[in-house]
Amino acid sequence: MTWANASDHPAPVGRAGGKALLVELGTHFVLLCAVCFALYPILWVISLAFSPGEAPEPRVIPLPDAVSTEHLVAVAGRTSDDGTWLFGLQLLNSILISGATAITAIAIATPAAFALSRFDFVGAKESVRTLLATQMFPGVAAAIPLYLMLDFLGLIDSRLGLILVYATTAVPFAIFQLRGAFDGIPKDLEEAAMVDGASRFGAFVRVVLPAARPALAVTTLFAFMTAWNEFILAATFMSREEMFTLPVVLQRYVGEYDANWGAFAAGAIVVSVPVMALFYFLQRHLVGGLTSGGVKG
Repeated sequence: MTWANASDHPAPVGRAGGKALLVELGTHFVLLCAVCFALYPILWVISLAFSPGEAPEPRVIPLPDAVSTEHLVAVAGRTSDDGTWLFGLQLLNSILISGATAITAIAIATPAAFALSRFDFVGAKESVRTLLATQMFPGVAAAIPLYLMLDFLGLIDSRLGLILVYATTAVPFAIFQLRGAFDGIPKDLEEAAMVDGASRFGAFVRVVLPAARPALAVTTLFAFMTAWNEFILAATFMSREEMFTLPVVLQRYVGEYDANWGAFAAGAIVVSVPVMALFYFLQRHLVGGLTSGGVKG
């Protein structure tokens, strides 16, 4: 009877519950600190973009004293000497170049990665190792030979030239990523589709690609963001202002002797919007693609 009463005593349960509550509060506090640490620089950028004037004022909490859109208007409304909307052309350059790079990478890498994943042929393992080796060298290391080739082809100061340059690094990365995704898709799904009368290509389109949709979305996003944020090669191969991409435009606001931080922050916000929109769009495909590609009974 005594042991039963001791085991039914609620005090140890209360102490365990209090300890669990402290652990939970501590975890939330650490996560809150991490979020604040990550958002603090973004708050500074927003404050600079919507504050009048050019020089930032040092403060602990970067809230603007007055809200102004002068920097956004100055950045987005830039025109050339002949009245052409210069910022619109530069935004179009970034969208076309990044979008074409991502499409090129996916179009070439998808069948190549599927072949490396499903078929055994001479040089398959060596090809994968070569693709992995290409990721060890930054694109800027090949800037000189790339410049010479583009100059020979007459593609300096052209969108097509920059797309080809970006594709040289985006395609190997995409192949390496998608090959791992195809390896994780059971071959039984394709065989079941072919037993039902589908061809190899039909099984690839109707079964494999829907199952690989999350990997395709992530690879597309990475290829787009890499081309969107690249600066060195774009600044090297583009000399005319109307052919600049947005990272090159942003660099022009920070000079050797002075810096227009307000315009730089406003430009950074404008540059980030298309990427955030693309990420939001592809995020839905990531969630939906997790349950796609299976055999419905």
